[in-house]
Amino acid sequence: MLAGGGLAFAHAATGATVAGPILAAAAGGQSLPDTAAPAPSPSPSPTFTRPAPNPVLPFNAKLTSDDIPEPGGGVRSGACSGALIAPQWVITAGHCFHDVKDVRIGGRPPYTMTVTVGRLKDTDPGGYTTEVVDVRQSPVNDLAVAKLATPIDDIVPIALATTRPVLGKQLQFAGWGSLSATVLGPSDHLKRGRFKVSGINQATLQAQPVGTRTVENGPCPEDSGGPFFVSDDDRTATLVAIVNTGPPCPQPGPETIARVDVVADWIREQIG
Repeated sequence: MLAGGGLAFAHAATGATVAGPILAAAAGGQSLPDTAAPAPSPSPSPTFTRPAPNPVLPFNAKLTSDDIPEPGGGVRSGACSGALIAPQWVITAGHCFHDVKDVRIGGRPPYTMTVTVGRLKDTDPGGYTTEVVDVRQSPVNDLAVAKLATPIDDIVPIALATTRPVLGKQLQFAGWGSLSATVLGPSDHLKRGRFKVSGINQATLQAQPVGTRTVENGPCPEDSGGPFFVSDDDRTATLVAIVNTGPPCPQPGPETIARVDVVADWIREQIG
C-alpha cells in the first residue's frame, strides 16, 4: 500500500517515525508534498432498479394456489385470473375462494392465494407478486374483490364500468387459464381474445367470441375471474365483466360473465 511505503521511507532516512513533510522541515529544506496516496473513497452502495411492469395490460392478474384443502384430506393446486382495481385490491370470480364443500367464502382464505400483477408471461422480469389477505363476496353475482398483502402503487388500476352495456358491444378478454379443457394448469402467458355482448341479464352478460374460438383466445378452466374490458391503448381500460362459466373450451357458445356495473358502488364501499 502506498501510504505504508511512505512511512517506511521516513524511518530509514532519519531514524524517526514521522511522516515525509515533517522530515523535510527538520532538515531545513522546503516542505515536500506527501507522496502517500490518499485513502480510497468508500465504494458507493450498489443500486438496483426494479424492472418495470410490462406496459401492455399491466392491470392483469394471475392467481395461483398450491394448498387448497380437499374434502378427503390432502391439498390440490388451482388458479384463477383477475385484474387490479385499486393499489391493494384485485377483482376475480367469487368461486375462486371457497371452503372444502366449494361454497364461496369471504375473509382470509383458508389457503395461500398468490397474485402476480404486471406481467404478460411468467418469465417477464417486472411485475409484482403478493398474497391475498382478505376476500369480499359480491351479494348479487359470482364476483369477489380480494385484498393484497402489499399495495401496488405504480400500475394504473382498471376502471369500473358504471353503465349498462349494450347488445353487440365489443369486449376484449384476458386470462391466464389452461390451454386445454381437460389438462388443467394455468398458462405461462396471458391469453387474449375478442367477444361481443350477445345477452344482458340482471347481474350477468352473455358474450360470444368474435371469430373462431381457440384455447388461446377464449376462457378455459382457471380463467375464472378474467377481465372482459374495453381499451383504446392496451394500457388503461374499463372493466365491463369477469369470467364466470362457459362451454368447454374451445367449443363454440356464449360465455356467462358477471356484470361489474351492477356492483360498482358495492365494490367502492369495500375498497374505499
